[in-house]
Amino acid sequence: MIEKLRTFLREAKVEIKKVTWPDRKVTTASTVVVLVVTFVVGIYLGLVDALLNQLFRLVLS
Repeated sequence: MIEKLRTFLREAKVEIKKVTWPDRKVTTASTVVVLVVTFVVGIYLGLVDALLNQLFRLVLS
């Protein structure tokens, strides 16, 4: 069991060294894109929610 764990960790270390990590510029750009898309989708969903809320109030009253 311990030997299997050691083998796994050794192989994982080799695989991690093969990974190409993004630089700071790419990471920053990706983060900005995620934040902007999240903000836009949040506004859209908020507006749809408000619209449906008003629609249901009109239907139910």
